[in-house]
Amino acid sequence: MTSPSTQPQTTQPETETRLQSVASLCSTVILALFALTFVFQNFVIPSGSMASTLLVGDHVLVDRATLAPPTSGPRLIPYRELQRGEPVVFYKPVLEPDGTESILVKRVVGIPGDRIHLRNGIVYLNGVAQNEPQTAKPTFANYDPYRDDFPAISPLNRPNVTAQWSLELPTHIHGEDLVVPPDSYFVMGDNRTNSLDGRYWGFVNRANLIVRPLFVYWSFVTPDDQMYKTTLAEQTAFALHQLTHLLTDTRWRRTFHPIH
Repeated sequence: MTSPSTQPQTTQPETETRLQSVASLCSTVILALFALTFVFQNFVIPSGSMASTLLVGDHVLVDRATLAPPTSGPRLIPYRELQRGEPVVFYKPVLEPDGTESILVKRVVGIPGDRIHLRNGIVYLNGVAQNEPQTAKPTFANYDPYRDDFPAISPLNRPNVTAQWSLELPTHIHGEDLVVPPDSYFVMGDNRTNSLDGRYWGFVNRANLIVRPLFVYWSFVTPDDQMYKTTLAEQTAFALHQLTHLLTDTRWRRTFHPIH
């Protein structure tokens, strides 16, 4: 007697239920909101002090987690110290004349313990001249002895130098160098001849650091004075201008441009 042949059993792939689809979508949204809230953030470049690394109208995605101060509890995002040569977003260490607080972006030139001086716009870090192809150098026509040979010239009565920095600067000079104190950073803009930076108001304290810029996700041609147009009518007019000139005035080559 022959036994009936057995047919191989085939398994049908399980289809995702509607409830599983909703749960997956919710998980994605939650992770995205977490990243945007605690890890990444949008920042718009308001001035040309970091040109040509960053242009007015660059919309930048920034990392707001790795520079956060270390805590005693577990950290989901690894913490690390700021390094020389990195761009950083921070609170300006002095208030504006109207009492408001400014947020700036500059490049870290010196970390705690570094010795710095400039000669004809060239940065000497711990005695070694730095090769900085991204920075603007002074010319014969726009040379400024205080700015370009810093800190060789006294800051007293110099334009744009704060009164507090005029008094504090000499206490940090050893020989011909400015020495960066503990928990502080010396920063300058890449547009060295047109940047009001640490040469004019001093060091940035560790507590003032906010985020590190990562890449440009959108860049739109923006007037240099747009940051001063703060009325509702002016901001509405520029928003309409962006909408109607989105294709023509977007700097497409800067989309997803990494920031170094």
